[in-house]
Amino acid sequence: MVDDMTYHIKAWHRIMNDNGAGISLERMKAECYGKNEEVIERILPGKFSMAEKTAMGLAKEKQYQHEFRPYLQLLPGLNEFLQKAKQQHIKMAIGTAAIMSNVDFVLDGLNIRSYFEALISADEVTKSKPDPETYLLCAAQLHVAAEQCIVFEDAPKGVECAARAGMQAVVLTTMHEAWEFTVFDNVLMIINDYTDTKLAALFDAAV
Repeated sequence: MVDDMTYHIKAWHRIMNDNGAGISLERMKAECYGKNEEVIERILPGKFSMAEKTAMGLAKEKQYQHEFRPYLQLLPGLNEFLQKAKQQHIKMAIGTAAIMSNVDFVLDGLNIRSYFEALISADEVTKSKPDPETYLLCAAQLHVAAEQCIVFEDAPKGVECAARAGMQAVVLTTMHEAWEFTVFDNVLMIINDYTDTKLAALFDAAV
């Protein structure tokens, strides 16, 4: 929805190295998935209590929001895409490994909350992506069968999550190259943003 992963990665990179991780930016990109405490535990295993990990995660989100706020905007074409989907009565949900305060930051900052009938954040799941729990909860709250859902994802772990939930995926190449998704057989199409004319086929199929 927004091109913000670089800001998440840089915020984590700084937090981790401030705590002695000595991690490269490239490795931080590869590890930047799942709940905050999961990220910390993968990189700095056994070093912090849950309370300390929670505090580190909140510090990271504060830094991310501060640095990304001036650039907060929808991906090109997404506003029109959301409007068209709503006009066609297509149910939409957000399923994310982010905490709810980051979801609120985007939805309220861009005034798009009304488009979504369900919001599943890291706060609502016990297992984060690539475990399918996030997307299965989205489907359940929308009262839609998993196989009827299409997930929009920009990360291989997210596409894996969709596959494990029995869902097809549209890939956005905002942070990863197209070749990184060739291992998945649930990818419907790969696009740069929501101005891609291939998306018209999704609306045609929904009629």
